[in-house]
Amino acid sequence: MLRLPLIALALAALPSTAYAEGLGAEVNYGRADGHWGTEIGAGYALNMAGFSLTPGAGVYLRDGDTKLYGRVEAAYTIPLSATIGAGARFSGDNIRPYATLAMPIIPKLRAKANVGPRYYAVGLTLGY
Repeated sequence: MLRLPLIALALAALPSTAYAEGLGAEVNYGRADGHWGTEIGAGYALNMAGFSLTPGAGVYLRDGDTKLYGRVEAAYTIPLSATIGAGARFSGDNIRPYATLAMPIIPKLRAKANVGPRYYAVGLTLGY
């Protein structure tokens, strides 16, 4: 009986600046897993005071083959400017850490680059 008031109190104590920004999609061209190809993916950004955590997944199209991948990124957005951060891409047995930089083109559309050991890509991000 005491659980419900405790749960309500815990939810009320969450910071009001934490909120889910929403869905986004990406299209990138780059080199991963030793091949050139196109990444098409989606994610869900969780934002708090300029910082974001964005898990996502997609397909990597290369040489007529399709491979699934997952990723997670942590970033900081400088107001009206760039978004910088770090991420990790998971594909098969490979985990590739990378740095990421995104620049706004128009609201909700950004040019993006990811660079890491044996992984690099450039493309567009829509949403978040």
